[in-house]
Amino acid sequence: MSFDQPMPPFNASDPNATFLSTSCLDFLLIELVPMTYRVAHELDAAAASSSLASSEANESGVAPASGGAAADASSNAAPAGSKLDDDEERDAVFFRLEGLGYRVGLGLVERFSRDRPRFNETLDAIKFICKDLWMLVFKKQVDNLKTNHRGVYVLTDNAFRPLSRMSAGAGGQAVLRAQPFLWFPCGVVRGALAAMGIAATVQAESNELPGAVFQIKTTPLK
Repeated sequence: MSFDQPMPPFNASDPNATFLSTSCLDFLLIELVPMTYRVAHELDAAAASSSLASSEANESGVAPASGGAAADASSNAAPAGSKLDDDEERDAVFFRLEGLGYRVGLGLVERFSRDRPRFNETLDAIKFICKDLWMLVFKKQVDNLKTNHRGVYVLTDNAFRPLSRMSAGAGGQAVLRAQPFLWFPCGVVRGALAAMGIAATVQAESNELPGAVFQIKTTPLK
C-alpha cells in the first residue's frame, strides 16, 4: 500500500472492497476531545466514590464492598469534591488524547512506509512527516519547516484541517478552546517518529485560527 490515491476505475461491486470517507477523521476529532473530557471526569468521580466508600467502611469496621456492591456504592455516593481542578483535568485529557494519537501515528508509519528504505537522517524523517504523512492525514502538506540543526524543528500549517471549521467565538476564547484539538495530532507526530526510531517531544499551539505550529524536539540516543 502506498500514499498514492487509487486510480479509477474503482471496483465498487467487489464485496471485499472497503471505502472510507475522508470526513471520518474530521468527525472523529470533533467527538474525540469532548468524549475524553467526559471519560476523565467519570474516572475521577468513580475513583473518588470508591475512596469514600472504602473510608466509610474502615471507619465503621466493615470490610469494603467488592464487585457489584462496590459499583453500586460508587454510583450512589458521588462526593461534591470529586471534581478535577483545571491542571489535573488538562493533564488527564492531554495524556489520553496524546496517547491515542501516538498509537495512530505508530500504526500509520508501520503500514505506509514499509516499502521505503529506512531514513538515515532525522531531517529526512521530518520531511516525510511534513509531506507524506501530513498529506495522508490532513490532505495537504506543511506550509513551512524550520530547524536550528540542533534537533529542534518547527512545522507551520497555516490552514490546519482540524481547526479549519472552528468559529472565532466572542471574547477571544476560540484559540484557547482549540488547544485540546492539537493534542491528538501531537501524538500522531510523536508516534510516527517513534516508528522511524526517533525519540522526540512534540508540542503545538495556535496563535490564530486555523493556523497551527508544531515544535518537535528530538532526543539524542544514548
